[in-house]
Amino acid sequence: MKLARVAAAALAVLILLMQRVWAVDVSATAAVLMDCGNGQILYEKNADKRMLIASTTKILTALVVLENCGMQQEVTVLPGHMAEGSSMYLKPGEKMTVESLLYGLMLCSGNDAALVLAEACGGQQRFVRLMNDLAAEIGMDSSHFENPNGLDGKEHYSTARDMAKLAVYASAQPVFMRICSTSTAQTAGRSMKNHNRLLRELEGCMGMKTGYTKAAGRTLVSCVERNGRTLVAVTLQDGNDWADHAALYEYGFCREDGVETAYFPGNKREL
Repeated sequence: MKLARVAAAALAVLILLMQRVWAVDVSATAAVLMDCGNGQILYEKNADKRMLIASTTKILTALVVLENCGMQQEVTVLPGHMAEGSSMYLKPGEKMTVESLLYGLMLCSGNDAALVLAEACGGQQRFVRLMNDLAAEIGMDSSHFENPNGLDGKEHYSTARDMAKLAVYASAQPVFMRICSTSTAQTAGRSMKNHNRLLRELEGCMGMKTGYTKAAGRTLVSCVERNGRTLVAVTLQDGNDWADHAALYEYGFCREDGVETAYFPGNKREL
């Protein structure tokens, strides 16, 4: 009997050690894996390092638009809305609905679409103010935004932790999730294909946003649901982001404990 108890205790210790040793690492300079259900962080690496975030900015852009504009509101494209980088290929004089522009923003990562959407919400200066206001309400304490499309700027930055908070908030917005989870769309006379490969390659992926600039490197925010549980992952400056996100989710869905919550008290929105 005593021998059986000793063996059982030894087995329990062995299992505990195995659980502690099993972990995951990623190529990203900064990363976070967060549970949407309780805000727990399941993995982090340089989570509070302020970094360029490229077009993952457009998650916040879309949320601000959805809170301030009607989906069928029409906007006229102006010459000043043309932008460098990824594009929806808008033409001056076109009239576009906010809904079509949101698909161009999230699937094509249109920098031009971002500028037109900012115009629809009262102009870029007001729009950037709304972006920073919403970021503060969500609890993104180490972030600042200066444009709606994510092009590099000295005062345009965030952290992996803050972007995970943003993703958790976004995951609860049905219209946003419908758009960012769309693989292909036909709208405004255009065929669009989502840049996010994880939608086609990763079980349970519900979308979010890719990003890239030369200075920022590859950035990626994603969201996956399996068996009623939803996690979000963020990697910043990661040349192996597709594989890293897959590895993070395999790790995260096999564990339940975390190290902190995403909710911050005060006048900030509860996640």
